[in-house]
Amino acid sequence: MKRMFDVLLSGLGILILCPFLLPMVCLLKFSGEREVFYVQKRVGINGNLFGLLKFATMLKDSPNIGSGEITVKNDPRVLPVGKFLRKTKINELPQLWNIFVGQMSIVGPRPMVPKTFQSYPKRAQMILNTVRPGLTGIGSIIFRDEEKLLIGRKNAIDFYKNNISPYKSELEIWYVENNSFWLYAKIIFVTAWVVILPSSKIADRVFTGIPELPEILKS
Repeated sequence: MKRMFDVLLSGLGILILCPFLLPMVCLLKFSGEREVFYVQKRVGINGNLFGLLKFATMLKDSPNIGSGEITVKNDPRVLPVGKFLRKTKINELPQLWNIFVGQMSIVGPRPMVPKTFQSYPKRAQMILNTVRPGLTGIGSIIFRDEEKLLIGRKNAIDFYKNNISPYKSELEIWYVENNSFWLYAKIIFVTAWVVILPSSKIADRVFTGIPELPEILKS
């Protein structure tokens, strides 16, 4: 049933958003580095790699500059137009195509680059490989302000790897182990809610039973 809804929702999304996305394509084509899409290899279901689509928001060589695959607050690699696209999450909308063709789902663990995926414990890798990665998910909601957690850290990369990444893996495992259409629907609703009201604490009330947030991430 979820796959049917994935196809329906992504197809409708592509059709409805086309008039809005086409001007965005033109804006990107004639600004920044003139790149419209950014395609990156990510790990999908059964460990298969696929090309995840995003609107280009950063310098083309950004994975090899500064903090690499981790984006920090006020990251100098982000292009001027990219700041707006990232803040509003519009940069993620091209993934509707990834969903439509079956590489992703509307809801699921966020697809990771192979290097990050390999840093997860083997048990976590095996569990996460059983579902399609998602456009949104429990980890995406809880860490929607992830960049703020890295402000002032002496080594943002180490802090991410040692604190954020392990807790994210716990959240994604919790999602897989509690996977249901009801949870799928709740995550879509809460995602829409927090996009409109970013400071809302609705996730704390809706998602009961998720792994407790470590103290170091509460500050």
